Formats: sequence, C-alpha cells, structure tokens
Amino acid sequence: MRNFVFLFALALSSVVAARAETYNLTLKQAVDRAVSQNPETVMARLDELKAVQGIKVANGPFTPHFSVGSGLAYSNGFPLSIEGSAPAAFQAKADEYLFNRPQTYAVMQAKESARGAGFATGEKSDEIVYRVASLYIDTARAGRLADSARKQIESLEKVLRTAQARVEEGRELPLTAQQANVNLLRARQRYIALESDREFAGRSLAVTLGYSATDEVKPVQDEQAPAIPASEEAAVQTALGASKELKRLESNYAAKGLEIKGDKAQRLPRVDLVAQYALLTKYSHYDEYFAHFQRNNGQIGASIQIPIYMGSGAKAALQQAETDQLHLDAEVQAARNKIMLDIHQSYQEIQKADIGKQFAQADLDLARSQLSVVLEQMNEGRATLSAVEEARFNEDEKWIAFYDAQFTVERARLNVLRQTGELRAALQ
Repeated sequence: MRNFVFLFALALSSVVAARAETYNLTLKQAVDRAVSQNPETVMARLDELKAVQGIKVANGPFTPHFSVGSGLAYSNGFPLSIEGSAPAAFQAKADEYLFNRPQTYAVMQAKESARGAGFATGEKSDEIVYRVASLYIDTARAGRLADSARKQIESLEKVLRTAQARVEEGRELPLTAQQANVNLLRARQRYIALESDREFAGRSLAVTLGYSATDEVKPVQDEQAPAIPASEEAAVQTALGASKELKRLESNYAAKGLEIKGDKAQRLPRVDLVAQYALLTKYSHYDEYFAHFQRNNGQIGASIQIPIYMGSGAKAALQQAETDQLHLDAEVQAARNKIMLDIHQSYQEIQKADIGKQFAQADLDLARSQLSVVLEQMNEGRATLSAVEEARFNEDEKWIAFYDAQFTVERARLNVLRQTGELRAALQ
C-alpha cells in the first residue's frame, strides 16, 4: 500500500512538473504582459469601470422613468385607492428630477470619484511595473550568482583532487585536504541556496505576470535601468507633478468637497416632474359616487418639496464629511513630504551604490591581475595548480561581489524612476 501511495505521488508530481512552463522574456515583454495580465491590475481596472458606471447610477434620477401596470379591481362601496392610485384597468407613470441640487452634486462627486479611480488604476499599474522590474533583475542576479557559484565548485573540486593527491604523495598534511573539502562543501551549499533563490524569483515573476505558480520566467538578456533625472531637485519636481498617489488623494479631496456641498444643499427646494395616465372602468362604481365619470384620465405637473427642518442627523453628516476632508488634506501633505524624503534617500542610495560598484570593480580587477600573475608563475613552474585554482576561486568571489553591487545600483535607479512616474514609459 505504501509503495502504491509513493508511486501515485510520484506520478502526480510528474504530471504537475510536465504542465509547468518556462518562459524566456525580455524586460519589455515582461512589463507589457504585466500591464495587461497581472491580477491586481485587472482588479484595479474593474474598480475603475465600476466607478465609471457609478456616474450613470447617480445621473439616473435626472432621466425619465416610465412604468406601466394595472390596478384593476372590483369595488364594493366607495372606490378605494390601490397603492395611492384609483383602481384602473391600465396605468402609466413617469417621473424625473427637474431640480435637485444634492443629487446634482452626487453626480459631480461620482465623476470625480471615477477620475480618482483612474489615478488609482495608474498607481497600481506603476506599482506592478516596478515589482516586475525588481523581480526581473533579482532573477537575473540570482542566475548570475548561481553560475559563478557553479564555477567556484569546479575550481574547488580541482583544488580538492590536487590536495588529496599531494596528501597521498606525502607532500601535504591531511589537514590541507580536509580544508579543501570544507571549502567545496561550503561552495555547494551556497550554490544550492542561490539556485533555490533563482527558481523562487522566476516563479514569483511568473505569478506577477499572470502565469501559474508552477511556471517560471527566465530573463533572456541583461537589462540596464534607463537614465534618471540629473539632479535630486529635478526628480522631486517631476515626482510631485507626476505622482498618481497625489492626484488620487487630491481627487478624493475634491470629491469629498462635492459631498459637503451636497449635504449643505439638502436645505434647498426640490422639483420633480410627475405624469400619469389611468384607464378607469365602470366596474369600480365611480359613476355612483361622482357627478361626472370619464374613462381616460391623465395629469402632468411638478412635485415641489421645501425642507423646513433637517434635524441633527443632517448636521452630523455634514460634520463627518468635513472631518473626512481635513483627513484627506493631511494625507496629501504627508504624501508630498514622503515623496520628497524618499527621493532624497534614493539619491543617497544611488551614491552609496555607485561607490560600492566602483570598489567592487577595482577589487575584481585586482583579483584578475593576481590570477594572471599566478598563471604566469605556473607556466614558469613557480606556482602549483592548487594556487591557480585558489586564485580562480578568489576571482569568482569578486565577481559575485561585483554582480551584487551592480544590481544594487540598478535597483536604486529603478526606484527613482518609479517615484518620478517615468519607469513604465522607460521600460515599454
């Protein structure tokens, strides 16, 4: 039974693995797909569509509403009303708002909310683009580091074989081979961790692009972050002018102001168009109670309502809306300060990352020069293969440090482009 379960699980995992796909994409292809297929972006567009439909909902009372039906009934005694209307064989009614300032402001608020929803969609789209770009360079970084770790393993395997041979010949102590074996195991451990990071980053990127969690995306080329604004001041001005978060908050502030105006307009008169038609029958005995009876009856006019006393609830609702608007104003100011502070920090990060990259480049150049010297010494018989492989290992370590520094710079530059709102246009 256990063997059957094991075989079944193995077969099931094979089926799942067979269904998994690997997609080789450029950064531009990944961004294009994320904009259209990412689940969060799709949900944001649906929310925007819902807000747009809300305009029609709010504007509905200003369009005529027609209804037809029948209130046919047999009357015994004085003809009573049915739902406020006289018993009739056929009825038709129409109503429409002619003058209703609160509802007018509600329509304007719905339009502003739809505008804000558009900014929210753009904000979510920019967030997804940045996430895709970050995952893309993370995946590329993990791939490079895994390749370097694999090269280290090859070098350390040669070192171990050389050390074991020299120990067997009595030219080295057993401790040398033990140290070489520990270094090899450490390199293999790091390679497994890096390969796991690469796979997880590829799968995370696939999910962000709308693929299955079993799929994987692999970068097909190295991508460099586009140019950023020349100065921090220019970046701040660009970010404040292009920030969809600020525009969304300002739109929400404006929408709340329209809500306040609507609450204040509750005191104004309202005028509604009313029209109705009724076809009466003699079975309701109207001719027995009224001097004149006619079958076709109609009326058209206006319903005028003048509020006299709104009560404490209306005042409390107005105060709530005013409090919400003050809260939104505070959010706008906080968002502006956060943008300026984040850009300042990002430029500092770029400066530190650039210096770190310069150091890593210089350190790598030194390691390559040292390897060249050791190779020349080996050709002259003055250096061993073990020394050469150790120099190669050291060079691979410097390559790993250089890749880390390089990707740190790219990530910092991507973050600035995200904050200035230029990332999506630069990558598409």
